[in-house]
Amino acid sequence: MPNWKPVTPTSSSSARTGDLLTRLLAVPARRGRVTHVEHVPARQASAARWPEWAPELLVSRLRLQGVTGLWEHQLEAAELVKRGQNVIIATGTASGKSLAYLVPAVAEIFTGGTVLYLTPTKALAADQLRALRKLRLTQVRAATYDGDTPYEERRWIRQNANYVLTNPDMLHRSILPRHSSWSSFWRRLRLVVVDECHGYRGVFGSHVAQILRRLRRICARYGSSPVFLLASATASDPAAAGMRLTGLEMAEVTADASPRGSTTFALWEPPLTDLRGESGAPVRRTATAEAADLLADLVIEDVRTLAFVRSRRAAETVALTARRTLEEVEALLDAGPAPYGEDAGDPPDETSGPNGGGPHEAAAGGIGGETGRGRSRLADRVAAYRAGYLADDRRVLEKALRSGELTCLATTNALELGVDVSGLDAVLIAGWPGTRASLWQQAGRAGRAGQDALAVLIARDDPLDTYIVHHPEAVFGRPVEAIVLDPDNPYVLAPHLCAAAAEIPLTEDDLEIFGPAARDALDDLVSRGLLRRRPTGWFWTSRDHAADLADIRGSGGAPVQVVEAATGCLLGTVDEPSAHTMVHPGAVYLHQSETFVVDTLDLDEGVALVTAAEPDYATFARDVTDIRVMESLRSRPFGPGTLHFGSVEVTRQVVSYLKRRTQTGEVVGEEPLDLPPRTLCTRAVWWTLPAPALACLTQPGAAVDLGGAAHAAEHASIGLLPLFATCDRWDIGGVSTELHPDTGLLTVFVYDGHDGGAGFAERGYSRASDWLTATREAIASCECERGCPSCIQSPKCGNGNEPLDKAGAIRLLDILLDA
Repeated sequence: MPNWKPVTPTSSSSARTGDLLTRLLAVPARRGRVTHVEHVPARQASAARWPEWAPELLVSRLRLQGVTGLWEHQLEAAELVKRGQNVIIATGTASGKSLAYLVPAVAEIFTGGTVLYLTPTKALAADQLRALRKLRLTQVRAATYDGDTPYEERRWIRQNANYVLTNPDMLHRSILPRHSSWSSFWRRLRLVVVDECHGYRGVFGSHVAQILRRLRRICARYGSSPVFLLASATASDPAAAGMRLTGLEMAEVTADASPRGSTTFALWEPPLTDLRGESGAPVRRTATAEAADLLADLVIEDVRTLAFVRSRRAAETVALTARRTLEEVEALLDAGPAPYGEDAGDPPDETSGPNGGGPHEAAAGGIGGETGRGRSRLADRVAAYRAGYLADDRRVLEKALRSGELTCLATTNALELGVDVSGLDAVLIAGWPGTRASLWQQAGRAGRAGQDALAVLIARDDPLDTYIVHHPEAVFGRPVEAIVLDPDNPYVLAPHLCAAAAEIPLTEDDLEIFGPAARDALDDLVSRGLLRRRPTGWFWTSRDHAADLADIRGSGGAPVQVVEAATGCLLGTVDEPSAHTMVHPGAVYLHQSETFVVDTLDLDEGVALVTAAEPDYATFARDVTDIRVMESLRSRPFGPGTLHFGSVEVTRQVVSYLKRRTQTGEVVGEEPLDLPPRTLCTRAVWWTLPAPALACLTQPGAAVDLGGAAHAAEHASIGLLPLFATCDRWDIGGVSTELHPDTGLLTVFVYDGHDGGAGFAERGYSRASDWLTATREAIASCECERGCPSCIQSPKCGNGNEPLDKAGAIRLLDILLDA
């Protein structure tokens, strides 16, 4: 059975993907970079059939699109919704989850009901709206309601739409606070679809959980009790995750009965170069440089590809580097008679360069095939896509990728979710994406039309990435992670109680919806004067907008606008905490493959002024951190030491930035910065070792630098925690010291980088043995002698990665693990 959505025509042939990896490895120097190849077999579909209650008009329209019925998992989820049961469907990418909620949603609309659809991204909402409109069902009045919706259309949507597609941000800031304007919609609300719910994790997920509780309360006010259908990528214990997110009992559907093509999945480690970084550490070729070369090859081959990268800056860098390589290839083609890819003989030797592969690696020894003669310029077939672009720019890029005008996009996880881009043949993933769920979600973007696909995970110079490419068992054949969120986080709960009270005064009966921590949080809000307690409940009495108290994306503060100084043109936005690291004075800022240097950053005004420039380096902010133990909530013996989980106060300050060559990663300088410190109260996991346990490390002739050993263990453990908790390295931080004033002992902390915590440190506490064992193994197995970014050096370290003692860290962890 084909995918229920139309397939975009493409010139790429699925038959070519089977040997695509072999052709990428035609460059001799690349052949040693693949550490593992996993073949994920194809799967046949189950029988397809329609539920008896499915509207005949919908069935006929879907049949025109080639849909002959629902697969078993789609049917099971739809039947549960029809019976009034809340359900989460957690199956793989391109398994047709959209159809599982479309059929019951349209059925409810045909009987006079309304449907609310929630998605983390505007792009996915716009994609779903296109699919709905293609069905040509006049009874379905569907509309997106988000920040891009013109004000003149919003009133019509509130009064007439019966299928509203929005996001948690809009629900939080506009729809719920103005619930009376939606009264007709609420009274008829039958189904709430929460799509891509595996993305609701950590602090953001905790905020969304409270927004959904506020939504349930508003619905009850208008006499409705909608069914919740959650759609997720494969997840560990999805029913429990769905209950944490909604506060409701949840059935689960996990048996995927959809067909899929086979996937060839390669783990790829860029080579070490002759360059030296801090303290003489060897420098590995950057994952972005490697991805850009592979992307250029795939453009030349006309293989439709997404390259996922970890940051906005990296998306721009990969696209820009690939475009420059393709311009050089076209110059060679224009200069002579087809020197590239048309000779049946051996490929020419790879041009060596300071980056271990040469800036022209793709052009000098790439894959054969079509050269693009007679077509649009090769360089114009590559672009970057990321959050922060203006709405019109995003829509243009999405349309160009669907139509085939663009062959390749370098993107952040903004395109990880279910935007329908059928016909893609390959996915490059530059750096571990944070979770196994995200890894498979990104890899699954290729082959959505049923053809075979290639996925390549390119390791960054990072402890976790290095560990994974040498331990494929950590990825393949392992279940994906549980979704970690904490709706009872007081920093999350309190502002949503204020928002709820502003919507409708809170009563005793409402406390059950918001959970066991609600009463204590309300008492605190009353004592702080934010709410007023009266005999009938709790009231919001301020004229301020209560929803403004909750920053649901966890960014903390209004966004900083990035403005070109010469023209006054708004290029994009950056959240306030990220401004300290992304748009500090002297930072290199990239926007749509154009580079700018930041002249000034005014945090009070929320503006960063930039000037167009073409530096040959990127910038990386560095910070210093101080930590104070507020309370140990849990502790237990751990080897000869003690493991703790509790509350801490962290003070961080960006103090400088490094300049590194874009292509090679070579450090070319460090500049000081004068930015204000930021303080947060959060949760941490920490371990201590008493002096007697360390005696063997201080003996003459075998002494280690205890501070350097703890520092190295801290860096590596931060790098490895994302393998055991659904977090990103940048979601957490750490501090280590030979003698901490609050413990009086050698102590290593790893903390959540969000006020109130996000559940990551707590996960580290519960998985400490596995986590720290993997940390020790990652350090010991690294091929460097004294430490490098692949094991113990950190790009964020404000102490210049000094002191670090690699051998000492291994011995220290051996003692802790009682090895």
